[in-house]
Amino acid sequence: MKYLLLIHNNPAFLEALSPAELDELMGAHGPFQEKLRASGELVGFAALADPSQSRLVRVRDSVPAVTDGPYLEVKEHLAGYYEVDCESIERAVELAAMMPEARYQGVEVRPVLEPGGDEM
Repeated sequence: MKYLLLIHNNPAFLEALSPAELDELMGAHGPFQEKLRASGELVGFAALADPSQSRLVRVRDSVPAVTDGPYLEVKEHLAGYYEVDCESIERAVELAAMMPEARYQGVEVRPVLEPGGDEM
């Protein structure tokens, strides 16, 4: 089953880190990615741009209305994700616990719904 391991970021937390601590946090993703590749569980991953670079699109009366980001004023935002394919949610939680951000902030584990699945 596929799962997203969602990285939530609080900019204030990152700003409080020293340059060495930030380098250590970011650098820990390389070994984590290699571990996932070696186990065959890595499907993909991406870091996301700052919410200020986002656009929210809503269609009203057949006309797209576009709003510059960020859409919500929040303390945390979605900063990136890993998509993994593993045997169970317990394994996905185990992988999330290995992520560098899990030591400092939350990592959300969310099942990916398969097309045609009962959950949709």
